[in-house]
Amino acid sequence: MTLIAKVPDGATCLPPAVGRLIELALDEDLGRGDVTSEAIFGSHDTAQAVILAKSELVLSGLDVVTAVLRAVDVRIATTTLFPDGSSIHPHTQVMRIEGPLRSILAAERTALNFVQRLSGIATLARRYVHAVAGTSARIVDTRKTAPGFRFLDKRAVRHGGAHNHRADLGSGVLIKDNHVAAAGGVGEAIRRARAYAPHTVRIEAEITALEQIEDALSAGVEVLLLDNMSPELVREALTRLPSVGDPRRPLIEVSGGVSLATVRAYAEAGADLISVGALTHSVTAADLSLEVEV
Repeated sequence: MTLIAKVPDGATCLPPAVGRLIELALDEDLGRGDVTSEAIFGSHDTAQAVILAKSELVLSGLDVVTAVLRAVDVRIATTTLFPDGSSIHPHTQVMRIEGPLRSILAAERTALNFVQRLSGIATLARRYVHAVAGTSARIVDTRKTAPGFRFLDKRAVRHGGAHNHRADLGSGVLIKDNHVAAAGGVGEAIRRARAYAPHTVRIEAEITALEQIEDALSAGVEVLLLDNMSPELVREALTRLPSVGDPRRPLIEVSGGVSLATVRAYAEAGADLISVGALTHSVTAADLSLEVEV
């Protein structure tokens, strides 16, 4: 079998970085070929297969499956049966595949590794979104993504109905605890950031104690990140802010230790944004399989 291991030009609308990630993954798994399939099947054997959901999940990443398959063999054809973001029931076919059998089997594990991770992210994001339904809070992700997966992980979060925080360090100003410590205080860090940052960028600052709120407000903070505070402390923090409608009132984000069991309490406490690192750093793979039809 000849391994192409390169995403063909025009075969996908995914960004080039994802193509490089696919090539790296295929090289890792197929760098020396597939000795099992090559020993059992001939080069002219063809087959049909399906991607099957085996549990309740939210779908994300079937275009990556297609890109992986075509990177192995451009003769493989795929038919996507549901769009990303769909809620899928167990025992549901989500994609049909047809092509050379050796190539399908050679790509199987890599393709599933992508779609299982991404659907796992989308599924968890949907659970968090449902948990705060009826409140004004938004669930957002963090930069705690797998290296190289930033685009795909954050897209999967959106497929689950949640929202994205910063895409990278250049996306916005977020003053964290180490910035505050090194600058000598949250107010000083905000003032330095405001003197440098473009006028189109919001200034967000993390605080870990209620006593820092006045300093942050006096420096003109626009988004206040309450880190590792209980819902009760979040409620107390909101009493120290300008009244609703006052242009000086910052948006409130909470982060740290948020779980499905506690997220609604934070939403009901008045948080505008709730960032959940677990969406991408503690992924449970969704249960999908590739099954050859016989």
